[in-house]
Amino acid sequence: MSNNNNNNNGNNNSKMSYEEAGRKGGEQTAKNHDKEFYQEIGEKGGETTSENHDKKFYQEIGAKGGSQSSNSSNSSNSSNSSNSSRSNNSNSKN
Repeated sequence: MSNNNNNNNGNNNSKMSYEEAGRKGGEQTAKNHDKEFYQEIGEKGGETTSENHDKKFYQEIGAKGGSQSSNSSNSSNSSNSSNSSRSNNSNSKN
Protein backbone atom coordinates (compact mmCIF):
# COMPACT_ATOMS: atom_id res chain seq x y z
CA MET A 1 0.00 0.00 0.00
CA SER A 2 2.69 2.50 0.96
CA ASN A 3 4.75 1.53 -2.09
CA ASN A 4 1.90 2.66 -4.31
CA ASN A 5 1.78 6.05 -2.58
CA ASN A 6 5.55 6.43 -2.79
CA ASN A 7 5.49 5.62 -6.48
CA ASN A 8 2.78 8.18 -7.09
CA ASN A 9 4.63 10.83 -5.12
CA GLY A 10 7.93 10.12 -6.86
CA ASN A 11 6.48 10.07 -10.36
CA ASN A 12 5.03 13.45 -11.30
CA ASN A 13 3.49 12.06 -14.50
CA SER A 14 1.22 9.54 -12.76
CA LYS A 15 -2.16 10.35 -11.31
CA MET A 16 -2.93 10.26 -7.61
CA SER A 17 -4.51 6.98 -6.53
CA TYR A 18 -8.11 6.93 -5.31
CA GLU A 19 -6.80 5.77 -1.95
CA GLU A 20 -4.46 8.74 -1.61
CA ALA A 21 -7.09 11.19 -2.85
CA GLY A 22 -9.58 9.87 -0.30
CA ARG A 23 -7.04 10.08 2.50
CA LYS A 24 -6.08 13.65 1.62
CA GLY A 25 -9.73 14.67 1.31
CA GLY A 26 -10.56 13.11 4.65
CA GLU A 27 -7.64 14.87 6.33
CA GLN A 28 -8.70 18.22 4.88
CA THR A 29 -12.32 17.68 5.95
CA ALA A 30 -11.15 16.86 9.48
CA LYS A 31 -9.14 20.10 9.57
CA ASN A 32 -12.10 22.19 8.39
CA HIS A 33 -14.89 20.69 10.51
CA ASP A 34 -15.49 19.97 14.16
CA LYS A 35 -17.13 17.14 16.10
CA GLU A 36 -20.58 18.70 15.70
CA PHE A 37 -20.29 18.47 11.89
CA TYR A 38 -19.62 14.74 12.05
CA GLN A 39 -22.48 14.24 14.53
CA GLU A 40 -24.88 16.06 12.20
CA ILE A 41 -23.93 14.11 9.08
CA GLY A 42 -24.04 10.86 11.05
CA GLU A 43 -27.53 11.68 12.25
CA LYS A 44 -28.66 12.54 8.71
CA GLY A 45 -27.21 9.27 7.43
CA GLY A 46 -28.96 7.33 10.17
CA GLU A 47 -32.27 9.01 9.40
CA THR A 48 -31.92 8.29 5.68
CA THR A 49 -31.06 4.66 6.38
CA SER A 50 -34.08 4.41 8.66
CA GLU A 51 -36.35 5.82 5.96
CA ASN A 52 -35.02 3.41 3.33
CA HIS A 53 -34.99 0.19 5.38
CA ASP A 54 -37.45 -1.70 7.53
CA LYS A 55 -37.20 -3.51 10.86
CA LYS A 56 -36.04 -6.71 9.15
CA PHE A 57 -32.95 -4.90 7.79
CA TYR A 58 -31.90 -3.84 11.29
CA GLN A 59 -32.53 -7.34 12.63
CA GLU A 60 -30.33 -8.83 9.90
CA ILE A 61 -27.41 -6.44 10.40
CA GLY A 62 -27.76 -6.81 14.16
CA ALA A 63 -27.52 -10.57 13.83
CA LYS A 64 -24.43 -10.23 11.60
CA GLY A 65 -22.78 -7.90 14.07
CA GLY A 66 -23.61 -10.18 16.95
CA SER A 67 -22.26 -13.26 15.21
CA GLN A 68 -19.00 -11.49 14.34
CA SER A 69 -18.34 -10.35 17.88
CA SER A 70 -19.21 -13.73 19.40
CA ASN A 71 -16.87 -15.52 16.98
CA SER A 72 -14.04 -13.19 17.87
CA SER A 73 -11.84 -14.42 20.69
CA ASN A 74 -10.81 -10.83 21.38
CA SER A 75 -14.21 -9.19 21.93
CA SER A 76 -13.63 -5.73 23.32
CA ASN A 77 -15.97 -3.48 25.24
CA SER A 78 -15.99 -1.00 22.36
CA SER A 79 -17.49 -3.52 19.95
CA ASN A 80 -20.05 -4.54 22.54
CA SER A 81 -21.08 -0.95 23.18
CA SER A 82 -21.22 -0.36 19.44
CA ASN A 83 -23.65 -3.25 19.05
CA SER A 84 -25.83 -2.03 21.89
CA SER A 85 -26.01 1.48 20.46
CA ARG A 86 -27.16 0.03 17.15
CA SER A 87 -29.86 -1.89 18.97
CA ASN A 88 -31.01 1.25 20.76
CA ASN A 89 -31.18 3.15 17.48
CA SER A 90 -33.13 0.44 15.71
CA ASN A 91 -35.64 0.17 18.55
CA SER A 92 -36.33 3.88 18.56
CA LYS A 93 -36.79 4.04 14.79
CA ASN A 94 -39.41 1.32 14.51
